[in-house]
Amino acid sequence: MGPRQGSPQLPIPILLLTLLILFSGAANEEDDEEACTASNHSHSPSPKPSPASPIIPPSSAAARSLLSMSNLDPKQLNALQSMGFSVALDPCGSPSPHDNATACDSASPFRHLISLRLSNCSSDLDLSPTALRALSTLRSLSFLRCPIPPINRLPSPLSSSLRSFSCISSFHRLSGVLLSGLHNLTELIVRDVPITASGPFVIFSQMRRLRSATVSNANLSGQIPRHWHSLDLVQLDLSLNSLKGPVPGSISVLESLESLNLSSNSLTGTLPVDIGDLIFLRNASFARNSLSGPIPETMSAMPILSHLDLSFNQFNGSVPVFISEMKLLKHLNLESNNFQGVIPFNASFIKRLEVFKIGGNSNLCYNRSLLSSKLNLGIAACDKYGLPVSPPPAKSDKDDSVSDYDYDGEDGGGGGEENAGGGHHGPNKLVLGVAIGLSCLAFLVFFLFFLSKIFG
Repeated sequence: MGPRQGSPQLPIPILLLTLLILFSGAANEEDDEEACTASNHSHSPSPKPSPASPIIPPSSAAARSLLSMSNLDPKQLNALQSMGFSVALDPCGSPSPHDNATACDSASPFRHLISLRLSNCSSDLDLSPTALRALSTLRSLSFLRCPIPPINRLPSPLSSSLRSFSCISSFHRLSGVLLSGLHNLTELIVRDVPITASGPFVIFSQMRRLRSATVSNANLSGQIPRHWHSLDLVQLDLSLNSLKGPVPGSISVLESLESLNLSSNSLTGTLPVDIGDLIFLRNASFARNSLSGPIPETMSAMPILSHLDLSFNQFNGSVPVFISEMKLLKHLNLESNNFQGVIPFNASFIKRLEVFKIGGNSNLCYNRSLLSSKLNLGIAACDKYGLPVSPPPAKSDKDDSVSDYDYDGEDGGGGGEENAGGGHHGPNKLVLGVAIGLSCLAFLVFFLFFLSKIFG
């Protein structure tokens, strides 16, 4: 019997191959679904922690992130946080993210702060002892306009580490004991902050490395120290205080001094002759004290002095000639003293100065053959005896806008002829002479007329 007629039958190998392909496709679809599910889970937000899970404060998380980025000592990072510094910025960044308020070393594994400046602080800023102890690596510490409660003492490691300390318009007061403990300072700036219970000797007595010192408008009392241990001092400013007594001759041991400002105190006595030993001095101000006596001749040995201010004192005697021979002098203020005689300056010397003030010396006068009367010196001209001929004329409103001296382009050589009559006295004598001449002429005419009547 032959085969049955109907649907064609597939060979067995082809059937097995077809089943294998279908099975592989189904498996791939399942893998794709799993991949999509995993991808969706990776883009979905993290599940919220359960109420029992601990929640890390954002600040602590930021601090850990910052610490891993900057490698700053954790204790110092916490100290900065307590002072209100933002932990979102790296304190060791270069340049500093806090307007040069911080700087760090390059130590490892942790970096350390070496410079910190606090400016425009909030009045509730808390400088806790713990925070200050954590900052013992600082070399420079500055406070600018920080009206915060005073600090009576710094931790000993921090005091020893500091090389620069600045306090300007900060705190309600500053302890002299705190300052005296900063033994290793090379720079000290205290301005517009009252210092309590200490004079300059106590403050400076242990500072052997000091090179620049400014303690100004700090209610500092006592006397200028007679003994100095910081012999490398280059700049000293003790202005606007309540210092009394003389300027000691021992100040000459500060041989490297370039700038000295003792103005606006209550100093008395004479300037010591030893002042001339300060041969590197460029700027010297003794203004607004009660100093007296002559200007020491030894100051002629100060070859690079460019700024000299002796105003508003009681200096007397004559103005020394050597001042006009100081080649680098640019600022000279001798006003409001008791100098007398003739000033030994010519027009070329005065023109070379940028500032020249000599008014307010009633017994001082200028030589009219050397200086023009049009110079606004504030002193009278001299007569032939070297004495003032009259009080200096008061400055008009127009003169107020003029500098300390005003040049008219002349060298002063013609001043003698121009004022030979003695200033304002010339026109008065001329009028008087004309009046007398006319009177004599009238009398003569009347007398001749009278004689002609008698003998006519």
